[in-house]
Amino acid sequence: MNLQSFNRRRWLRTAQAAVLACASFAALAQNDASPARILVGFPAGGSFDAVARLLADKMRVELKRPVLVDNKPGAGGRLAVDLLKAAPRDGSVIMLGPDALVALYPFTLRKINYDPAKDLVPVGTVSEFPFTFIAGSDPAAKTLGEYVAWAKKNPSKTNYGIPARGAPHHFFGILLGQTMGVKMEDVPYQGSAPMLVGLIGGQISAGIDVLGSPLEQHRAGKLRILAVSSDRRVPQLPEVPTFAELGYPGITGMGFNALYAPPGTPREVVLNWSHALVKALSAPDVREQLLNMGVLPVGKGPEELATRGAEAAARWEPVIKASGFVAD
Repeated sequence: MNLQSFNRRRWLRTAQAAVLACASFAALAQNDASPARILVGFPAGGSFDAVARLLADKMRVELKRPVLVDNKPGAGGRLAVDLLKAAPRDGSVIMLGPDALVALYPFTLRKINYDPAKDLVPVGTVSEFPFTFIAGSDPAAKTLGEYVAWAKKNPSKTNYGIPARGAPHHFFGILLGQTMGVKMEDVPYQGSAPMLVGLIGGQISAGIDVLGSPLEQHRAGKLRILAVSSDRRVPQLPEVPTFAELGYPGITGMGFNALYAPPGTPREVVLNWSHALVKALSAPDVREQLLNMGVLPVGKGPEELATRGAEAAARWEPVIKASGFVAD
């Protein structure tokens, strides 16, 4: 036997052993009855927590093990990333994270505590959500056209409330102002609730938020959602047009949340979680509850999430850099 033949056979044996090890590892993770955890970088009782608990309840059946939600709030979800990076690679820990982790923080923060390409292993997209442009009491615009006409006559009063600076809401406002031809001043609040109160009270002329936040106030007539950023009308508000319909095709885009595994997690383990996610989101009751929360179920796998994250980063990087915004 020559050396080349020997090396080839040794490589094949090594590869076969690695495949068997991965298969055994995946089977062990799948059959483990100990609880798995979904890390959530936001407080209990919020929208991320609600989505995670909905998933945990359904995914335990497919995974054949208990699934717990572990809230680790802080730094816009980045504290949970630290814990994910240090977590076992055996499928016992994953994280539900916002799109900002891959699409915003790398460009708005001078330094981040993780590498999005290496430390966040895509498992699957959970849901997506449009952003809304909301009118309040002053001006009492009933359409986006009415607001734009008012803004051009009152540029010094043209502003928009946002739950926080550096979020997608902030940069959608910049894009919208540029498209309208009127510079809009952002007014940051400590969350959605106080921003909506300010809008109802006339302290700000408009607001930008995710669909779920102003949905009930819109239905009650306290606020008016004038447009959504999705590429088609959403089922929760079929009467509300998209920005594209109204002549603003550049104001199109969706936020999303997704599941990520620790760096170095074997693909078989990732796919085990991904299959459980897709199965959970195919349940009619889960889809209905997500729609009621103001989000749209997705349920796609690792490749779709990787592509979605890259596209979101490519979209927001030039906008953020052009704005000059830096969060720290």
